[in-house]
Amino acid sequence: MSTKAVFYHAGCPVCVEAEQALAQSLDPARFDVEVVHLGEAGARLSEAEQAGVKSVPALVLGGQVFHINHGADLAALK
Repeated sequence: MSTKAVFYHAGCPVCVEAEQALAQSLDPARFDVEVVHLGEAGARLSEAEQAGVKSVPALVLGGQVFHINHGADLAALK
């Protein structure tokens, strides 16, 4: 059974670099990763906020938020 993981980003260079590193790091047999580009899927901003995301790039894994580096505050995407 794979663990659900959601990677939120805004398409900035920091976010793209984190997405590439994430793709190389997480075993697809263990993790079901969904990538959400909040610049293109603005309707999902509230979902990210409810999950506890404060800035992007961020990975929500098993209900826990991991903020990776700092590309942009979620508030700046509204």
